[in-house]
Parts: sequence; C-alpha cells; structure tokens
Amino acid sequence: MSLPRFFLATPEPAAEGGLVRLDAGQARHLRALRLGPGAAVEVVLPSGAWLGDVAEAGRDAASIRLARPLDEPREAADPITVWLPLTAQLSLVDDMLPPVVELGAAEIRLVAWSRSEDDPRRTLARMERWQRIIQGACEQSHRNRIPVLAPPVPFRALLDASPAQRWVAYEVPAGTPNPGLGPGPIEIASGPEGGISDAEIGALKSAGWIPVSLGGSVLRAVTCPTALLGALRFLRP
Repeated sequence: MSLPRFFLATPEPAAEGGLVRLDAGQARHLRALRLGPGAAVEVVLPSGAWLGDVAEAGRDAASIRLARPLDEPREAADPITVWLPLTAQLSLVDDMLPPVVELGAAEIRLVAWSRSEDDPRRTLARMERWQRIIQGACEQSHRNRIPVLAPPVPFRALLDASPAQRWVAYEVPAGTPNPGLGPGPIEIASGPEGGISDAEIGALKSAGWIPVSLGGSVLRAVTCPTALLGALRFLRP
C-alpha cells in the first residue's frame, strides 16, 4: 500500500531524525487523512524523497521526522515536454493536467493555437490553480519531482522547439507509419477544439515536427494529450 506523499520546499539540509514542517494546507490534508503522530508518510525535499513519520499533527501545523532516504527511479530517463493546447473552456486544462503529470511529463507548456480563443488575462489568472493541480497529481502518483509549468505562449513558439524528436498528434492520416522512438528528449503536442489548421500543420512540418496518428477516430482536445503521452511511455517506460 502506497503512503501519502508531500512535496516540501524546505531549504534545511536533510538528515535522518531531522524534522521538516508541512504548510498549513498540507497539515489540514494530513488531518483529513486522519494521520496522527507515528503514522508513516513520504516527503519529497529538493534533495530527494524520504520515508518519515508524523511527529506533530496540529490544526494548521504539522511536522515530519525523516527516517531514511528513498531511492526510487520514478522519473523518465529522458525528459518529456508536453505542449498542452489552451482551450476555450479553461476548465478542460484542469482535466488535461493530472494524467500528463501522472504519465511523467517533465515540463508542461501551454500553447495558444489559432483556434484556441485565448484570453491572456483569464489564462494567467488560472496559473496558480494549475500549479496546485500539478502538485496534487505528483503527490497522488508518487512522482519525485514537480513538472515545470511554463507561461502560455503563442503557436509560433512551437516552431522554435529544438529536440530532434518532435511529435504532433494530427487527425488527417499521413499515409506513412508512425515514427520509431529513439533515445533522448522528446516534445509532443496536440491541438485545441476545432483541430490544427492547415497553415499550422504545414509550418510544424517545416520546423521538424512529425505528425503521428492515434487511430482512425477523432479525439477530443482533452483526450489527445493523454493518449499520445501514454503511447510514448509504452514505448519508453
């Protein structure tokens, strides 16, 4: 049975028997789980993951006593960057984030396509919420690091991506097999509601992005990133 996991930004050096403090929100979550002194938990510090036990559990404050470091290879060997489409309904991004975090994205970039109907003020106002969703997904899936969430960018930023492997999910069959997956970093992208325009797919191909197929059906914008990343992780666990 997996233990509750908390991410901490404590700057203190980690040592066996040392105490680290949870923030008020995490302390309340600890109480919601009905975990009191002596209960086993896991914490992730900037230096790595640790097994520990609850030393104090108050209403808005709690501390964890570190027991031993955990050596668990939970992250992908090569970094995966996921370009998530900004959607007209920003609540759809709420739904996209947890599965791509659970599947190992190292960096998440939000991109406004020509059909994204992006409102920069509304999008930026939601960034803090998305950070919380990402951290919660990391704790639930027992990741060892929190993915970077980059600020929203326009479509043209996709054309400057540098890794040799760049896949974009595209609903129009290319008539060729999907590419094989080689070693090294990879970036993946998918479009918003309404799909990727002809001009955009043409520019992406010219910039080195390879269109890939996820089957004959047309996937929703909220489904596509998870399907593409899941296929990638099947090829490279």
